[in-house]
Amino acid sequence: MGERELVGLAGLIFLFILIGLRIPVALSMLVAGIVGSFALSVAAPFLKFGPYLLQFKSSLWSSVANYDLSVVPLFIFMGFLAAEVGLSRDLFAGLSALFGRIRGGVAMAAVGACAGFGAVSGSSIATASTMSRVSLPELRKLKYDDGLATGTLAAGGTLGILIPPSVALVIYAIVVEGSIIEMFQAAVLPGLLAVLFFIFVIWLRVHLNPDLAPKATILSDAERKKALWRLLPVLLIFGAIIMGLGLGLFTPTPAAAMGVLVILLYGFIARFFSQTHLTAQKLRNSVLSTAKTAGMIYLILFAADVLKGFFARSGLPVALTELVANSSFDPYLILVLMLILLIILGCFMESLSMILVVVPFFWPTLIELNGGDYVAAADAAFGMTSEQLKIWFGILALVVVELGLITPPVGLNVFVIKSFAPDTSMSTIFGGVMPFFAVEVFRVASILLFPALCLFLPAYLSG
Repeated sequence: MGERELVGLAGLIFLFILIGLRIPVALSMLVAGIVGSFALSVAAPFLKFGPYLLQFKSSLWSSVANYDLSVVPLFIFMGFLAAEVGLSRDLFAGLSALFGRIRGGVAMAAVGACAGFGAVSGSSIATASTMSRVSLPELRKLKYDDGLATGTLAAGGTLGILIPPSVALVIYAIVVEGSIIEMFQAAVLPGLLAVLFFIFVIWLRVHLNPDLAPKATILSDAERKKALWRLLPVLLIFGAIIMGLGLGLFTPTPAAAMGVLVILLYGFIARFFSQTHLTAQKLRNSVLSTAKTAGMIYLILFAADVLKGFFARSGLPVALTELVANSSFDPYLILVLMLILLIILGCFMESLSMILVVVPFFWPTLIELNGGDYVAAADAAFGMTSEQLKIWFGILALVVVELGLITPPVGLNVFVIKSFAPDTSMSTIFGGVMPFFAVEVFRVASILLFPALCLFLPAYLSG
């Protein structure tokens, strides 16, 4: 490596040190990018610092004035509205009525509710937080084992990152210049697979140790009918959005806008038949929460653009790509090492930040290994075209980022659950999470060995 590349490598190390010190990721990226570029201008005077700073104005504008990114605040707003009008509670109540006859059925319902709410919020942490607030009191009232209850919600929360429409999938598609709709389509089968695996884990644990969960919850016919009727609007709203996106009937931004409109209408109409409806205060809370969350995401995007400019000037991504591409390592070994690094980073970093920091390094390397941008499948290192590799790697990356959220000893979702169950020890929560962690590892291996799990649906729907 030359002097420029060494400065870039030092900047990358400096970035992870700042993140390790718990400095906000956006600020860490901004500081690393600016300080690194200044050091680069000293080491290589022809790379002047002034023009780099002048790019900030256009970078800030391009970070927010992007039509594809307009879907992000809309999906976030839709998630906050759904929580405020009680759709998350209705979803859990309806699924509990369906599964309540089975031992452990309420925990299974919590997994299904996490998947449904994750389809709207697009955030694992938001899903874990919302569903813990909704379902943890009910699980405790029914005398579920603390480890099973908290482990189920920590693992179920990870579904928010993959079940479409996912904000993380939108950002990934933009970073690698891929199709947002194809990424949503590719995430459907792996997402459903996760739901089935999690439900199987609950069934198996309860089957082996019935003391972990109470006997079946018996509801009267009137109670069950009421709960199922509350489930209907949720299925209609979310099902129409997901099916419309999956079938290509509309693009993500109009879908999100329509979702916001329908939930707003439902929230106002609900005052006539439900105690939970949309009030002016709830609408205000949703708008403010959306502004804060979207503002944070756009700041991270701007900071990532600043950092990307520094790394591009240093030549580090190109150097690392050439180093790995010219090595004698098997392409699959390189991919597995990338995934392991993502799991480790997922213990400390939020998923969106990881995508913006790590993917710009990994993706060019995989493309180079695969023979270039437009290589034919027969000549590719992974036996697929670069467009297929883009989809496959994206799903793999998101799944292992999920895994990092529940990886001991610092999985972020576990700390979220702990805040709702302060009397439950961390060891108990991690003990409850480990069976779900095991099946997640199996799911990663399945997608790695059988790419068709995420490639079949986009190919079928486009054909």
